[in-house]
Amino acid sequence: MDIFALIIQIFILLGLPGKVLAITDPLAVPNNKLGIHILFPDEVGKAADLVNNEGQGEWGYVVIPIQSTDRNRDKWQHFFDKCREQKIIPLIRVATTSDGPNWELPSQYDLVDFANFLDELSWPTQNRYLIFLNEVNRADEFGGAVNPEKYADFLNEAIDIFKAKSPDFFILPAGLDNAASDKRTSLKWNLFLDRMHKKQPDIFNKIDGWVSHAYPNPDFSVRPDLKGENKINSFESDLNLLKKYTSKSLPVFITEAGWSDKNLSEKQIGLYYRYAFEKVWNHSQVVTVAPFLLSAQDGPFMQFSFLNKENKFKSYAEDFKTFSSKGTPIFALEASPTATLFYPESPQILDQQIQKGNVFKKLYNSFIKLFSVF
Repeated sequence: MDIFALIIQIFILLGLPGKVLAITDPLAVPNNKLGIHILFPDEVGKAADLVNNEGQGEWGYVVIPIQSTDRNRDKWQHFFDKCREQKIIPLIRVATTSDGPNWELPSQYDLVDFANFLDELSWPTQNRYLIFLNEVNRADEFGGAVNPEKYADFLNEAIDIFKAKSPDFFILPAGLDNAASDKRTSLKWNLFLDRMHKKQPDIFNKIDGWVSHAYPNPDFSVRPDLKGENKINSFESDLNLLKKYTSKSLPVFITEAGWSDKNLSEKQIGLYYRYAFEKVWNHSQVVTVAPFLLSAQDGPFMQFSFLNKENKFKSYAEDFKTFSSKGTPIFALEASPTATLFYPESPQILDQQIQKGNVFKKLYNSFIKLFSVF
């Protein structure tokens, strides 16, 4: 087909009515797989040293939580600006606040507030990655009770609210604790997903990617060549089950992983990371592997921390860094501001609420896809 004719067809297609997703496939462009979990925005510089290997790589990932009480626009815009400067792709984990031993249940008002707040910020990449909550198959992570049906409803509502605000939001579900057993305070991961699907049969078609916590259990210490639903290849068990619920090939974001140095030497952990990246996490659907945690300061998570108490990288960070590469994500385009969402009596989000400016984004994405095939 003549290239000019093909471009004309793109214009015609873009003029047709209907819902168009603005997100881009993160694996359709060169991708730096390295990521790291951080707790505070000011850690992004040190995170970039790790995942971008002191500038030899570009556009690695960080996972960072934002709590429902944190609406400091200057703070979070500064964080996004630093991500752009340091060539880092942020994955924002939406969180509530702790209530004693449990994390509070989120509300519809939390979702609307988050959507308005996060849409006002200038993101470094077109895909605005959002993870909704954490390990919700554990009671302490979801208001003190395991409730897959309630989480399915929450996630479904989150998708509708955020996609109405901007189709650039890339929606990811909570990573589950695949080592959790079927008891009063937790629910086995596959039973949790099955009940989610029964409550919201289309939920796994509506998400944009998958989140996995790929720990080497038991004791965060087993060899990387061991396989199973609670090992570092746990995402493969997830994907196999998801085939029952959706035909989509979901990109995988491993947002927690890592070995404990309580039982292993730093040298051994370094060898384990090398094996994992070469033999397990090289799977074609894996976008990033972001171990927990960059810096624990002190306390129980110190066994996972990439930084020691002197704020120096542990020796296995050097093994980890060698897998950094130069990514080239699709960058954010400036768009017209969207209307503020208000708290609806009954949240019915309509397709026609998609923001102004998407025509240019659709055109841009189409050209990217078009010329990538030549």
